Amino acid sequence: MILDGKKISEEILSDLKEKINKLNLTLAVIQIGDNQSSNVYINQKKKLCNKLNIDFNHQKFPLDISEKEVLDLIDSLNKDKTTGILLQLPIPNQINAEKLQNRINYKKDVDGLNDVNKCNLINNKPGIVPCTAKGIITLLNKYDIEIAGKNVVVVGRSNLVGKPISNLLLKKDATVTVCHSKTKDLAKFTLEADILIAATGIKHLITSSMIRKDAVIIDVGISKIDGKLYGDVDFENVKNKSSYITPVPGGVGPMTIASLAENLYEAYILQKEE
Repeated sequence: MILDGKKISEEILSDLKEKINKLNLTLAVIQIGDNQSSNVYINQKKKLCNKLNIDFNHQKFPLDISEKEVLDLIDSLNKDKTTGILLQLPIPNQINAEKLQNRINYKKDVDGLNDVNKCNLINNKPGIVPCTAKGIITLLNKYDIEIAGKNVVVVGRSNLVGKPISNLLLKKDATVTVCHSKTKDLAKFTLEADILIAATGIKHLITSSMIRKDAVIIDVGISKIDGKLYGDVDFENVKNKSSYITPVPGGVGPMTIASLAENLYEAYILQKEE
């Protein structure tokens, strides 16, 4: 069965629209440089804001911007009525992304990458969770896919996906194995997975011979080659062997966008409680 992230995302956004339509929320997106992938993602966020009547504040800087100038902007956004702040990655090497993320008020950190939110996730405390990881859990829940007691293999250990999804799965009582670029004999681990989550950005890294029959496959990775999009999973050869699988596009991507909207609303609630 196809896990239709687009359909579930539309349902989530429809429910949210009623809640936030008159709240005067604002999303600020900070971009440094002109990365083409970033431009695509920012356009998706702009469309989301237009759909939900959210003010969209796109702050775009040249590559040679100083770190201090960006920090000053974040300080300003922290103090004003901005609801959520997001630093669009990647950014130039001369600027410390972690320093910028930790300058963002954790109650406005809609990416969930501030150290306060990271620690809250690890320690099972309430906080804002990275959008993609949150979206994956929502998708599994919407399709009533059991997580507790299952062997889950996560391929990838990024701060955006691999690490947070591992913590969320542990919270749901899964047995979690994290694999990465230094893992030897990847197939040895993936063949044991009841649920496999691939988040590497490597085209068709996961093949049919690497999964067990009736496994649940969550494909987070996305690669654009010669104008065509590919996932980490060889979808055509894996789909009939799996019990559930996400397509690329139309699977995890829309869930990430829906989770961003949920995080923005959550940020509003956190700030209102101050």
